[in-house]
Amino acid sequence: MTSGKQQSELYKYYIEPTMVTELSRKTLVLILAGGEGSRLKDLTRWRAKPAVPFAGKYRIIDFALSNCVNSGLRKIGVLTQYKSHSLLRHLQRGWSFMRDEIGEFVELLPAQQRTEEKAWYKGTADALYQNIDIMRRHAAEYVIVLGGDHIYTMDYTKMLIQHVQSGADFTVGCIEAPLEEAKEFGVMTLDDDMRISGFTEKPENPTPMPYKPDLALASMGIYVFSTRFLYETLVEDAAMEDSSHDFGKDIIPRKIKDSIAMAYAFRDDDGKPAYWRDVGNLDSYWKTNMEVCEIEPKLNLYDRNWTIWTYQTQHPPAKFIFDDEGRRGEAIDSLISGGCILSGARVKRSVISFATTIESHSIVKDSVVLPKVRIGSNCRIKKAIIDKGTVIPDGLVVGENLEEDKKRFHVTPGGVVLITPQMLGQDLFLNL
Repeated sequence: MTSGKQQSELYKYYIEPTMVTELSRKTLVLILAGGEGSRLKDLTRWRAKPAVPFAGKYRIIDFALSNCVNSGLRKIGVLTQYKSHSLLRHLQRGWSFMRDEIGEFVELLPAQQRTEEKAWYKGTADALYQNIDIMRRHAAEYVIVLGGDHIYTMDYTKMLIQHVQSGADFTVGCIEAPLEEAKEFGVMTLDDDMRISGFTEKPENPTPMPYKPDLALASMGIYVFSTRFLYETLVEDAAMEDSSHDFGKDIIPRKIKDSIAMAYAFRDDDGKPAYWRDVGNLDSYWKTNMEVCEIEPKLNLYDRNWTIWTYQTQHPPAKFIFDDEGRRGEAIDSLISGGCILSGARVKRSVISFATTIESHSIVKDSVVLPKVRIGSNCRIKKAIIDKGTVIPDGLVVGENLEEDKKRFHVTPGGVVLITPQMLGQDLFLNL
């Protein structure tokens, strides 16, 4: 039986983010969204990594931005650089609803060669240094620095409150990770009071956690800084010729010795490690998309108390047609977005992005299909990622013979087949 509270939630037609407090008003959030994302191969050939589509209707950066809005943090700057057009267009269309007149904004900060050296962003710390005058104009007491390329939901105010209460100069968000995966992140060691005693960026042999020899404490790339400390540190780092001007490689390891550096463990309400995924390579990107297809996914996209905001494309509802034996439009354990037509096709454990058509007698399994794809008839697609705008010809079989697939497409170590228009000889520029 539905309770009164549940019924009230169903009928409520607005969202209630975390209340804006005096502390959140004093905080500026900067999202680093300029990375190339080269490990995603051709998915980032024409777009920045944070602009890569995810879960049918979102972009990766929507998760960091939604976490900010839902946490009551409304002063947000997004730093862009690499092939940022589609990212900037998405931000302009989907994130321009806040009102600057009352101190709410998503401000776009593309690389502008603002220093005397007139260089592009050379590292994460240099990206902030080149915008230090803009940061000062906002007169924030605290600065939260985020990566724009991870999938998770998180209330940043909890980390902010811990930072303030501990009197830290900076706080680093961390999560437990298997030793093999931890090689791709910054790995830290802690004292008993959560103070950081050691930090190594992408170590060959990550230091395991005490009592958990198969796990390491990995940085999430989330930092909270007290503003005065951040400004002094950025100016100091900019003057160092031997620095790569990066938080993980230079500033964090160097400053833990002479400052109060604290760790914040990202946990769920039960005290267990919370859901956080780095989608930095094709295998992890595919796996994370598959996780949202589970019956009870750890990442709940349907939580009305923590909405993931995005730009809503104008498409009609998804349509499933034909009900003949062997020619039935159906989807099982899948996400099907608006504007899709399953015309006598079968989809299983897959994410189908908006405005995609799949023709009769085709089967798509364990796959991620990006927007505006057409899959012809009599195709068998298994464990694939199909990039936006690809036209799959009739009868194509993918995922059953990886050696054959390698002759035409990119196949990952985990056996995921990436298909792009260029791989099929389709020049999108001829159809602009």
